[in-house]
Amino acid sequence: MLTARSRLALVRGSLLLGLASLLSMGVYGIEQAIGQGQQDPLAEPFRGITTDGTVMPGLYTIRATGVTTAPVRDAAQAFLGSLSAEQRARTLFPVDHVEWRRWNNVHRYAREGMSFREMEPAQKERAWGLLTAGLSARGLETSRGIMRLNGYVADLRDDHEAYGDDLYFITVMGEPSATEPWGWQLDGHHLIINYFVLGDQVVMTPTFMGSEPVSAETGRYAGTTVLQTEQTRGEALMRALSPEQRARATIEPEKVRNHAQAQAFRDNLTLAYAGLPASDMDAAQRELLLALIEQHIGNLREGHARVRMAEIRRRLDATWFAWIGGYGPEDVYYYRVHSPVVLIEFDHQSPVALEGPRGVPTRAHVHSLVRTPNGNDYGKDLLRQHYEANRDNPDHGHTHDRFDAARAPRK
Repeated sequence: MLTARSRLALVRGSLLLGLASLLSMGVYGIEQAIGQGQQDPLAEPFRGITTDGTVMPGLYTIRATGVTTAPVRDAAQAFLGSLSAEQRARTLFPVDHVEWRRWNNVHRYAREGMSFREMEPAQKERAWGLLTAGLSARGLETSRGIMRLNGYVADLRDDHEAYGDDLYFITVMGEPSATEPWGWQLDGHHLIINYFVLGDQVVMTPTFMGSEPVSAETGRYAGTTVLQTEQTRGEALMRALSPEQRARATIEPEKVRNHAQAQAFRDNLTLAYAGLPASDMDAAQRELLLALIEQHIGNLREGHARVRMAEIRRRLDATWFAWIGGYGPEDVYYYRVHSPVVLIEFDHQSPVALEGPRGVPTRAHVHSLVRTPNGNDYGKDLLRQHYEANRDNPDHGHTHDRFDAARAPRK
C-alpha cells in the first residue's frame, strides 16, 4: 500500500515528466522507479546495485581506518544542539530508517528535516560546520557552488518557491556516536549527500552532484562554476585511448537522450559491466582513470577519501570505463566508471529550468553520481555487520529499513 509520501512522489513525478519531458527528469531515475504499476519504489527491501541481481559478499568489513571522525561527530552534535525540540523531532531519524532512501534530485519534492531557509543564523552556521567537517575543501566548494547556482536559477526564473540557494534540507540518522552507527543527509535540487559513520569508517554514497546551468554569468553569483574538472578529466581519458580502445569503451556512438541510471529510487539497480576494462589500459591510461575517479571521490574529507581510493585501487583490474557520445570540446556525452566497489556516472542532460529544446542534452545541465555497489550504499553492509556482531544486545537488532508511521511527511 502506498504511503502518503509515495503517492505525492508519484503525482509530482508524473506532472514533472509531462511538463519537462520524460528525458529531462532521467528515464532511468524517476520514470522507471515510480511510474511503473503505481508501485512504491521503496517497497522492495534494500539490496544494492549489482551486475546480475546477486550481491558479491565479503567486499566490506568493519575495521579501523586510523582516520578520526570526531570532527564530524562534534559538528553534528553542535547542529542538533542548536535545534528546538520540534525541529529536532523532525530532523532526527533512527539510523536504519528508510528516510535514507527517500532522497530525490527533483526540485519540487517533499523533504524532511531542516532547510537552510528556515534556519536561524546560528543554526546555519552549525549546519555549514557539519558540511565543512564532513567534506573536503573541494567538496565544500562544489556543494556551495551548486546551491548558489540553484539560487541563480531562482533569480532568472523569478521563482523562489521551487528554486533557491537555501532549499537544502539536513536530516540526521541515529545519535552521533563514537562507537554506534549514525549519519546525516543533505537533500535538495542537484545536491544529495548521504554520509554514514561507524567508528572511524565513513561511507559517503549515494552522492549526487549536478547543476543547471553549470555557470552563472550574471547576478549575485556571477562567476560561480561547477563540475568542469569532472568533465575535462573524462575527455582526457577518452582522448588518451587508442582508436581500438575508444571503440570498445564506446557503448553508444551518439548521445541523444539522458543516460544516468543510478539516480533517485534506483538503489537496487541491476547494471552489467560495459565498455573497456582497466586491465586492458596501459599504465598512463590507468593513472588518468584513477585521476578521474579521485575527482569524484575527493569530495569526501581528505583522510577518508584516501581510504576510499585505496579500496578502489585494490579493485582496479575489475574496473570498467564506458562512454556514450563524442569526446570533442563541444560534444555532449555520458561516462561511467564501474567496479565491484564503486559506480560513477557523469551525464550531460537535456534542459529543464533553462531555455532549449526539450530532450536534447546540453553541456549546461550536468548530473553526476557516486554509488557503492554490492550493498554498501548508505553504509548498509557495515550496518548489517554491526547488528550481526551485536545480535545479543537488546539495543541492536534492526536489519531492515523502518518506516515510522507517526512521522508525518513534509507538506
